[in-house]
Amino acid sequence: MTLQLGEDEEHPREKQRGPVVLRRSRRVEDTTTDQRLLDSRGPADWVHTDPWRVLRIQAEFVEGFGALAEVPKAVTVFGSARTGRDHPEYQLGRDIGAALAGAGFAAITGGGPGAMEAVNRGCSEAGGLSIGLGIELPFEQGLNPWVDLGVNFRYFFTRKTMFIKYAQAFICLPGGFGTLDELFEALTLVQTKKVTKFPVVLFGKSYWDGLYQWLRSAVFAEGKIGEKDLALLHLTDDVDDAIEVVEDAYRAWGDAH
Repeated sequence: MTLQLGEDEEHPREKQRGPVVLRRSRRVEDTTTDQRLLDSRGPADWVHTDPWRVLRIQAEFVEGFGALAEVPKAVTVFGSARTGRDHPEYQLGRDIGAALAGAGFAAITGGGPGAMEAVNRGCSEAGGLSIGLGIELPFEQGLNPWVDLGVNFRYFFTRKTMFIKYAQAFICLPGGFGTLDELFEALTLVQTKKVTKFPVVLFGKSYWDGLYQWLRSAVFAEGKIGEKDLALLHLTDDVDDAIEVVEDAYRAWGDAH
């Protein structure tokens, strides 16, 4: 490296770019930030840079927090987007949404079709607050028509924060990879006490029992999780039972706060 005039090893050429310090001539830019902002010429590649993504992420958090800050007590319900309207699980989702509304809970889903639509529909039709948190996907999806309050996200991790921050319980209907991802993220956050303990209800014993038995016979048996970790899961086929678990946990949470 060749030092420029006025430079030495202890005092290299330096330029400030906001909170960032650029040193040594190979890192110094010839333009300023406001000059680049006001100069509309050139390619639009800058909108895909990491610093710009950070602003988008920040904006998503601000929009999400702002939209959901005054949401009353709520339960997040996960489930498959592939559940058809003629499938028994669709009616089950409607029943759960209606029961949550009847118990005074808002229902939060991913806002998509299938089981998510069913829960939003049941909650909305029963007079409850039906919330959908959508996600940008390569294929067209959009929020289902029974979402009363909807927020769309670009980033999964921002959306997951909203699922967790504004819920007092999780109910998982049968689902695929997305449902499993959300289930285990919720369990991990509860297990590690990143969130206040609240229940995770697995609805549909015949669907979830294989997973539960594997957790017990393999993961627990080999000491990878403890008895208290298994106790975080509640399996049921009964809507009233699920709502009772949610209400009991909410009362316990309220007493602790």
